[in-house]
Amino acid sequence: MKIKLTAAGPLLLGLALAAAASAAQAPVKSETGTVKGKAMEKNIYDFTVKDAEGGDYSLAGLKGKVVLVVNVASKCGFTPQYAGLEALYKKYSGKGLAVIGFPCNQFKNQEPGTNEEIQHFCRLNYGVDFPVMGKIEVNGPGADPLYVYLKKAATGFLGSEAIKWNFTKFLVDREGKVIRRYASATKPESLEPDIEKALGK
Repeated sequence: MKIKLTAAGPLLLGLALAAAASAAQAPVKSETGTVKGKAMEKNIYDFTVKDAEGGDYSLAGLKGKVVLVVNVASKCGFTPQYAGLEALYKKYSGKGLAVIGFPCNQFKNQEPGTNEEIQHFCRLNYGVDFPVMGKIEVNGPGADPLYVYLKKAATGFLGSEAIKWNFTKFLVDREGKVIRRYASATKPESLEPDIEKALGK
C-alpha cells in the first residue's frame, strides 16, 4: 500500500501542475467581457444618455465620427465659448465632427434653468445647432456614467479625475476612444489642429 501511494504521488503532482497551468492561461473575464483572451475596452459607444426631452440618446449612433464632449452652462464666464463650439461644428461637421453639450449645474449654480430654458437660451443667443442634452452631474456619486468613463480615460491636472469647471472638453476619436481632455479656459478654436488630425485618420 505504501508503494502505491509513493508511485501515485508524482502522477497526482503532475495533474495538479497541469491544471494550474491551464487556469493561468485561460482568459480572465472582466466586467467588459473578453475577446480572444483579451478584455474588451469600453468606449463612448457603450453609453446612452438623456436628451433634452428625457429620451434615450445612444452614443453608438456616433460611430465613425470624431466627437467633442463639453459640459456647458448658461451663466458662466466661459459661456461665450458656445459660439466657438458652434463654429467648430459648422466648419467640421461635414467632415465627421460631432459636438455634444451636457448642461451641468454643479459649478456655482451657473446652469439653473430647465432643459427647455437651456435649449431656448442656446438657440436664441448663440444659434446652437449641435445637440445639447439634458442636465446631468459630472462629479460625485450622481455623476453620469459617461462622465465617469471620460474622467478616467483622460485625467486632468496632476492626475485628478474631477471636472474642475464648466466647459471642460474631451476629444474622442473615430473609434470612440478619448484622445485628450482640455481645460475650461482652452478656447474651442485652439482645438482645430487636434480635430483636423483626428478627422484625418
